[in-house]
Amino acid sequence: MSVSRRRLVSLSKRLSYVLRHRPDSIGIRLDEAGWIELDELLAAMNERGSPMTCEDIDAIRSAIPKQRFEIVDGRIRAAQGHSLPVDLGLPPQTPPVILYHGTVTRSVPSIFSEGLQPRGRQHVHLSADRDTARAVGSRRGRPVLVVVAARRMHAHGYVFHVAANGVWLTAHVPPEYLSEDTDGS
Repeated sequence: MSVSRRRLVSLSKRLSYVLRHRPDSIGIRLDEAGWIELDELLAAMNERGSPMTCEDIDAIRSAIPKQRFEIVDGRIRAAQGHSLPVDLGLPPQTPPVILYHGTVTRSVPSIFSEGLQPRGRQHVHLSADRDTARAVGSRRGRPVLVVVAARRMHAHGYVFHVAANGVWLTAHVPPEYLSEDTDGS
């Protein structure tokens, strides 16, 4: 990883922290939908020791495939992953038959007994494909893929949304809708 790539990853993580969890850490407030004027965000980041430019944000959005941020009409927000109350305004969607959740072996027993919980975030994050879920799960060890019977959940009244970056969101996944992926691990 080059120094510039390393810097972009660091800036992306800092920006995610601010826009998902702690806008107050740089003295800003997000609106009810999680948006803030890009100029206001950059000024606050620069004042608080995290120098960042519009070019840096463009580079993050180009170089880092996770597409964590949305920019519309000079405003920016995190696409998903908030721990603070934010209404993303995403309409309910009918999910595919199955979705995936990437995790690690040590989490499997609690997942299959308690279901998937948002764990301090607003939503459980799910992927439409194995590769994305595997990449998420591998961040903290050897990945295990959990299959979510999403369409069956939806038929039973559970609500799903899709974030701008393609991450599927739901409030909770009860254990009866879960199974371990034995085909693609």
